[in-house]
Amino acid sequence: MDIIYAQEVAIEAAKEAGTLLRRGVKERKVISRKSSVVDLLTEHDQAAESIILERLKEAFPNHRLITEESALDDKRSDNSTFTWYIDPLDGTNNFTHGYPVFCSSIALFENGQPAIGVVYDPMRDECFLAAAGQGAYLNSANGNKRLRVSQTRELVDSLLATGFPYDRHTSNDDNLAQHGAFLKKALGVRRSGSAALDLAYVAAGRLDGFWEYRLSSWDVAAGVCIIQEAGGTVSGIEGDHWRISPQVSLIASNGRIHSAMISVLAKVTEQFE
Repeated sequence: MDIIYAQEVAIEAAKEAGTLLRRGVKERKVISRKSSVVDLLTEHDQAAESIILERLKEAFPNHRLITEESALDDKRSDNSTFTWYIDPLDGTNNFTHGYPVFCSSIALFENGQPAIGVVYDPMRDECFLAAAGQGAYLNSANGNKRLRVSQTRELVDSLLATGFPYDRHTSNDDNLAQHGAFLKKALGVRRSGSAALDLAYVAAGRLDGFWEYRLSSWDVAAGVCIIQEAGGTVSGIEGDHWRISPQVSLIASNGRIHSAMISVLAKVTEQFE
């Protein structure tokens, strides 16, 4: 398969969906809830997903598709070596409040390995993209720029990001202790509300590291590809080999602070054992 062509299709789909979201951010929204009171869904999520699915199905009818909003796992193509992971609107809670931090995220994996990652921020018209072996880039009004992770070597100089699980109202495993530990060790910790954008920012060197628990595959698939192609490191929370799965917990960093991040999280875990 032509990876560059597949990347072009994904970019066009993400930008078309993003245009719809940019126009819709100021509109009145019909909001429903999914897995919890803080897991929101709007008609814009679904409309953006329809755009992306239509483009991908037309170009790659035999590929497997896994998406967030319709909970689609197109197992008609279960034997395909190619699987698309689609989050048409990552940052729905932000979107519903007119808070301009959200994106469309599309990834292609080949035999379980990242092949393509596209994260499009429609409010800034920034498209973060990568293809396996081709590097990572930022496409914006300023042209194409090669992405490289930051050079920060010490945790105390690092700007980190994280998020909190949807079940935080009912579960004690809420990432608050970990967040507090990093606040005391790092330069700062941000919580944007969009894991896909956070990962793209690690790839761009705007953030030095990211961690989060119990994310879905579509939240991170594109960002992982972009970070790896930008020279960064992705692992499980304990430093174990990361792999795509329905629910994932991970650390992503510039590689230079990775062991320090693992150590901080391990010490928090020890306190609860």
